[in-house]
Amino acid sequence: MPNSPALARASDIAPVDPPVITPPVDPGRAAMLVEFGVKRHARVVLARLRATARKTARAGLRRRGNGAPLRSVYGVDLVANFRDKTFRYCLYGTYGTYFSDFLKRQRQPFAFLDIGANQGLYSLIAGTNPACTQVLSFEPVGRTHALLGANLAVNGLSGKARAINAGVSDRGGTAAICVKPGHSGVASLDRPGSDGFGGTETITLVSGTDVAGLVGGTEPVIVKIDVEGHEATVVRALAASPLIDRVAAVFYEMDERWADAAAVEATLRAAGFTRFRKHGLGRHYDVMALR
Repeated sequence: MPNSPALARASDIAPVDPPVITPPVDPGRAAMLVEFGVKRHARVVLARLRATARKTARAGLRRRGNGAPLRSVYGVDLVANFRDKTFRYCLYGTYGTYFSDFLKRQRQPFAFLDIGANQGLYSLIAGTNPACTQVLSFEPVGRTHALLGANLAVNGLSGKARAINAGVSDRGGTAAICVKPGHSGVASLDRPGSDGFGGTETITLVSGTDVAGLVGGTEPVIVKIDVEGHEATVVRALAASPLIDRVAAVFYEMDERWADAAAVEATLRAAGFTRFRKHGLGRHYDVMALR
């Protein structure tokens, strides 16, 4: 990658052995069934109904202004973006609280790496925890990146967090990403069928080594990955980077329709991760990988 202010390297990368974090609280099997069999579906429906109600009350919405920040169920402020399904999910709490509670529970210093940050929900949750020392948020799509930066600003995190307009991959350069109007969260480099979303955008890519060069300090790193089918590539890139020894936890989305769950787990196991906690049901779920 060419040198640029956005990718200026830190000179003090140092491994921590072992990286120590507060572990997540895992629900039992029955609680998991209730969460994903009933509650999550209810939250999706509720988000749709509440968004429809806001559209109907146009006069009140105009008084607030479409760009005014709103308080999310997760306790952070978001710039209003009601036409986007992902925004509504962030606002109304559709994603549940497993990972957000994990971030809030950290009491020892940690850095947060948000790969596929979208509008920044988890960057905001991590950044507002006093134990979090730095946040690096990667979002390659231009308009979504602008909202990410605005959300970091309205939450007072501009000094702690960096919104980086790039996607993480196994190489630097550029690529075409498929984008879907009205649902920013499904933008994808690899997801089958995404070429039918209705549009593409040329984005910047950075490698795992580029990412490692941006993370200063020595504290453990918590990584979140949500990249719509590009997970195996991102994990390989991070595992091959100088940062991997500092990574204490990787929370990643998995959809077995277009991503290889076994390949991702094998790469992380080879990097020293031994515990894999599946959170969800069926072919679409999240995984918490811990050392």
